[in-house]
Amino acid sequence: MIDPLFDSGAVLDLSCGGKALILSDFHMGCGKRDDLAENGLFIMDILEKYYLQNGWTLLLNGDIEELLRYSLEAIQAQWPRLYSIFDQFAADKRLYKILGNHDETLMFAKNYPYSLYQAVQIKTALVPIYVYHGHQCSKMYTKYNQLINAGVRYFLKPLGLRNISSVRNPHRRFEVEKQAYQFSLSNNCISIIGHTHRALFESLGRFDYIKFEIERLCRKYPASCGADRECIAAEVQALRLELSKLKRSERRDVLRQSLYGDELPVPCLFNSGSVISKKGINAIELDNERIALVYWFIEGKGKKFVNRGGYTIEALGNTVYRRTLLNQSRLDYVKAKIDLLGKQQ
Repeated sequence: MIDPLFDSGAVLDLSCGGKALILSDFHMGCGKRDDLAENGLFIMDILEKYYLQNGWTLLLNGDIEELLRYSLEAIQAQWPRLYSIFDQFAADKRLYKILGNHDETLMFAKNYPYSLYQAVQIKTALVPIYVYHGHQCSKMYTKYNQLINAGVRYFLKPLGLRNISSVRNPHRRFEVEKQAYQFSLSNNCISIIGHTHRALFESLGRFDYIKFEIERLCRKYPASCGADRECIAAEVQALRLELSKLKRSERRDVLRQSLYGDELPVPCLFNSGSVISKKGINAIELDNERIALVYWFIEGKGKKFVNRGGYTIEALGNTVYRRTLLNQSRLDYVKAKIDLLGKQQ
């Protein structure tokens, strides 16, 4: 399972300044049935025009190249501009590349241009943070990944079928996240993973977050009046509608479970989501004081809840790209909750 020491040899020190961007799951291919094709130009533009120009350090948290279905040479030939952007981050010593289960064979590649890690430790003045892909939390991938790779390459790919993975199985997603959550509790640290393609902030997915948000709004409702009262009522109804949609998209027995059992949630697990969502791109941003889950989308194509008025939307220059903060917290608050709620009683 997970090595609690994470002897990765990679440490990013943000304790004296700097800011980091964590992205995962590009699944870069070679054009035909390429998972990144739809968001390829999108991610290249925001990396180059926003993060590279503004001094961010880039952590690519696994499954960047889709090596289960394509050769590295074919992928490199398909995405020269994206690799050029990676090169620019690397030239400034602002690139960390972490292995996932779909690209772990990079460790055997000759003349690969970037250093590779199983995990990266981020040092802050407040709490240790470990960034790792997340497949380490699954016995299936730690014990049988070579067999899985062979099945995808020699069976699924010739038939034109997509990968069968924990991304599409809610039970496997839940187990991966639960293991990562327990690791963080045991080691009094923050984990930032990818792998499941499901964005998490402070150990909460969208489903759990909505339930807590509805409760907060219901508590606020009695003291409100006028337009504020109407706004709260409308937001609760919108959240209830979104909750019902999420129930239909996941199996109910999984939704009844919780990463934290019957305890209060400890905000020690985060997930950067993926770059290949049809509705946009999720990422984790952090510095020495703050951690945030951000959402990038194309004007007119983003998720409906972002446009309900509760989020500040930032335009990237004169482009159609939009950025918003879905959630953000100070690390001192996160550390306080880990200290107070994470200790065994």
